[in-house]
Amino acid sequence: MRDRIALITGAGRGIGRSIAKAFADAGARLAITARTQAELDSLAGEVEGAGGSAKTVLTIVDDLSDRAAPVRIIEKVRQRWGDVEILVNNAGIGSSASPKPLVEFDDDFWDLTFAINVTAPYLLTKLVLPPMMASGWGRVINISSINAKVPATHGAAYTASKHAVAGLTKAAANEVAAHGITVNAICPGVTATLMNDKRIEYDSRRLGKSLSEIEAGASPLGRRLVPDEIAPLAVFLAGDGGVAINGQLINVCGGTVMG
Repeated sequence: MRDRIALITGAGRGIGRSIAKAFADAGARLAITARTQAELDSLAGEVEGAGGSAKTVLTIVDDLSDRAAPVRIIEKVRQRWGDVEILVNNAGIGSSASPKPLVEFDDDFWDLTFAINVTAPYLLTKLVLPPMMASGWGRVINISSINAKVPATHGAAYTASKHAVAGLTKAAANEVAAHGITVNAICPGVTATLMNDKRIEYDSRRLGKSLSEIEAGASPLGRRLVPDEIAPLAVFLAGDGGVAINGQLINVCGGTVMG
């Protein structure tokens, strides 16, 4: 990935932050976007402190719930370096923000979930594919979830949106494989992030169990995963070693979902 131009959304914290640092270690030029400048500045500082350069990190503050954001983001990357060669669609909103049974579900939250989790990756992918096709090389990595395969209780919007991301991944992969581009999705299991902290707190209250009990049941490993356990797969898929992997939904879940 040396000097490849990589755009990572939702890079301020959690899985996106770990992927960004792993890409920096592999030599990529990083365009990182999130809603909070302080989080992006902190990440850029970590990259530079680990031997990277400010010249290899571009921070972009934007809100992907705005349908116009993808165009703004891609244009800023082009102005700095050129066309995006690796796109990681990581930004997302989880069920923890408004968990409810389906019959009580908030319609506005449904729309917001799909705007961020589905429409933004769709628009970004649509923008980066033409130059990838012209160059004969590209990588699109969608950060989905095991909830693309199994449901999240009281998380209808999240479950449905991640199923939609799975469909988008397969549709795009099918269309661009002949152009030297791969499109894949990583499906993490329960991972220790700020977003998931809120979810396990909700499940603790809902089920009448302690937080430690909820965490112990998060995977067959007896714990939640951590973001740094997701990042290596993203690095592999973005590199030349993953050239024959296309249109796949790959679980990183400690064995929670098999098959």
